[in-house]
Amino acid sequence: MALTSHLLVVLLGIAVPLLFFSRAEGGEVGVCYGRMATNLPDPATVVQLLKKNSITMVRIYDTDPTVLRSLANTGIKVTVELTNEELPSAATDQNFADQWVQNNVKAYYPATLINGVTIGNEVFKEASQLNSQLVPAMTKVQAALARLGLADAVKVTTPIAFDALKMSFPPSEGAFRDDIALSVMSPMVNFLQETGSYLMMNIYPYLAYLSTPGMSIDYLLFRPNVGVVDKNSKQTYFSLLDAQLDAVYYAMEKLPSSSLRAGGMRKLTAGGGILEVKLGESHHPTRGHHGVGTRANAQAFTDGLMSKVRGGNSGTTSNKYNRLATSAVGTPHRPNADLDVYIFELFNEDNKPEDEQDFGLFYPNQQPVYQVDFVHGAGPVQPSYCTAKATAGDAALQAALDYACGHGADCSAIQPGKPCYKPNTKLAHASYAFNDYYQKNGRASGACDFGGAGTIVNQAPSGRCDLSPSWCVANAAVGAARLQNALDYACGHGADCTDIQPGARCFDPDTKVAHASFAFNDYYQRHNQAAGTCDFAGAGTIVRQAPKIGNCVLPSRA
Repeated sequence: MALTSHLLVVLLGIAVPLLFFSRAEGGEVGVCYGRMATNLPDPATVVQLLKKNSITMVRIYDTDPTVLRSLANTGIKVTVELTNEELPSAATDQNFADQWVQNNVKAYYPATLINGVTIGNEVFKEASQLNSQLVPAMTKVQAALARLGLADAVKVTTPIAFDALKMSFPPSEGAFRDDIALSVMSPMVNFLQETGSYLMMNIYPYLAYLSTPGMSIDYLLFRPNVGVVDKNSKQTYFSLLDAQLDAVYYAMEKLPSSSLRAGGMRKLTAGGGILEVKLGESHHPTRGHHGVGTRANAQAFTDGLMSKVRGGNSGTTSNKYNRLATSAVGTPHRPNADLDVYIFELFNEDNKPEDEQDFGLFYPNQQPVYQVDFVHGAGPVQPSYCTAKATAGDAALQAALDYACGHGADCSAIQPGKPCYKPNTKLAHASYAFNDYYQKNGRASGACDFGGAGTIVNQAPSGRCDLSPSWCVANAAVGAARLQNALDYACGHGADCTDIQPGARCFDPDTKVAHASFAFNDYYQRHNQAAGTCDFAGAGTIVRQAPKIGNCVLPSRA
């Protein structure tokens, strides 16, 4: 990590009415495990910390034997690094590359699940004299992996700092710097496509925030905001990270491709060889940086980032009533693109430069800097509800109520003669509909906007209509990745999942939604339908009619 001011991002623009849903499956969140600190726990203890927190992916900045042996037989995926210092030898000597892979990958694999090799780190920034040797080094390490039969299991890439772009806003004008675009980036992207690898970017959105006067901090921290419009594509962005990711995608598309005729531009499209982008580093500081570095801001950024990565096909919504802060997994330009992220970093490292010291998730004593839930992907599980604002006025409430009921909220209970019809007020009916819509959309923050008529609360509103009996079922909208994480959590924390094992009475239908619904409901009923026990970070929702899964009718205690 080397911190510099990223390119300015212009903020002018307004949100436009639009509704669309992405269909990505969801990515994975890992951590960067650096060791430039005093009093760090030994690697074996660190591995136990990783396992305790359900961290399944780690990036290290070398090939330390003790670390790699400690990670053996854990199932944790590991990305190792051929350092900038080793890069020239790998670029010029195939024998060196062969021996390096033999000693540092093959010697530990598959007990240690090495699945990636990074060639250098931020070479364009930290060792620009090696620019011309970067792709040759990647090619020779790839050849060494192929000779050992590891080319499919272990992918070769290189981490690139975001300032490799000469232009980043509007995203549609994203372009790589002239000194690297043709000479390095074009052959690199060809290599990554040909080998089935991915482009690794190190992106720190707060740097662009600091260098852009007037930028909304909500735009930085994945909170509801009015959005920023790309003047060319007319796409609206609700998070700075999405805009930066799309700038990278557009920059790649502008590179000439060796597979096209002279003058042709690269076409990176779904079904036609889309090149995945992974974040090799991203995070937010907990201290300093002109006051933007606080634990609260870091937690907000981390929660938003993890929700985005784990969001699956929960969908991107942008309309006059709801403006989501993230576009689920994908971006406006690449709505189907999954995103894997390595959070920088596992520990606060006191031997780093001062401006890089306060990014850790844990202190060296293994105490968390703030709470992060790697199981559910969005901070500690906390129930939340969407209620209507009395100050919005009847006209605004009615318009938003009509929208909610017409876009997925179940408003049958607030019809005349139904259990939640009274009190017969716009405020009560709108609160019921808003909350149903909010829960069905995975509790995404923007799903409780309703043009400013809705607000999120963490205490169950007094007097809210509570229908019994009730059941807890899976919210299919959050996607397979989040459902699996929540299913694992429920089965591992008291739910009896015996009946959804292969051959058992409720195994069919064999779908994530069906199995998660069974597990969620068992957990919910065992906790006496207590508030929050059907939350599962937005993956669960309460229903009032008995659900049936194949031949299984889910029970209710009421």
